Amino acid sequence: MTQAAHLQTDGTTALEHGLVTASRRRHYAVLLDSGETRECLLKGRSTTLACGDRVRVAPMAGGGSIEAVEPRTTLFYRSDAFKEKLIAANVTQVIGVVAPDLAIDEELVNRWIVAAEVQGCRFVLVANKSDKPGFAALLARLAPFAALGYAVVPMAAKCDVAPLRPLLRGQRTVLVGQSGMGKSTILNAIAPHAMAKTAEISEALSTGRHTTSQSTLYPLPADDGGGWIVDSPGLKMFGLAHVAPEAIADAFVEVRPLLGHCRFRDCRHDREPGCAVWEAVDAGKVAPHRVALLQRLVAESQAARAPGR
Repeated sequence: MTQAAHLQTDGTTALEHGLVTASRRRHYAVLLDSGETRECLLKGRSTTLACGDRVRVAPMAGGGSIEAVEPRTTLFYRSDAFKEKLIAANVTQVIGVVAPDLAIDEELVNRWIVAAEVQGCRFVLVANKSDKPGFAALLARLAPFAALGYAVVPMAAKCDVAPLRPLLRGQRTVLVGQSGMGKSTILNAIAPHAMAKTAEISEALSTGRHTTSQSTLYPLPADDGGGWIVDSPGLKMFGLAHVAPEAIADAFVEVRPLLGHCRFRDCRHDREPGCAVWEAVDAGKVAPHRVALLQRLVAESQAARAPGR
């Protein structure tokens, strides 16, 4: 399309709508609603975009200029007291991937869950590499997550991803996991067009090759229910300093029904008398390590907001 084709009757340039699929510094690959992928520049430095952001683009020589960002419904990201790393916007589902041949970091999984709950996203846990030794032990370690109500999906991505497909239908999904858990294998099985799409994105961003240091979005076929999936870099840490201290307890599904039932209205769930949360711990209804994580997250959030930090 030429720029002239985008001129409106009043002489102004009509903006095209699109979806951010990849980024490199201030350059973004945008999949336009017309089906074309275009390299776009984001002017100014006050805004940071993520895969999944809906934007409006003005055509320009060699690509486009991002002129506006549509409101987000969700934003999945990690942060500490000093910086934040956006992973995906407008997601409806977070899928954590674990496998038996690497040490599973259960606190990291719990942090993914909290981040998903804060944004109102569904969380699913994929137990990959079911053909590997130690898989039964892995499932046993994941049983507490299943007991909390989170789906645990056993599979071997190199053989068959059929168990996962129904959960992807119509969803806007982000894959998270430590390096080596098999996210890329899952992606290539779910979206065989991913490698071609990766090449198109790399060309649009003039990188010459795909890098896993940034998140990348892949649309899913309409005949499989549509939606899209974001492949994120391997995650060793997941800070949640951006979550307000008062919002953290509500992200723990087993604690949520207990809130408001403590003796003291300002209960910190730190062994105060009449704390409904610790009464549930003592009764075996809530895991103590989950409450300990809740307290750590509150402390991290408070420290990030402390004056003069």
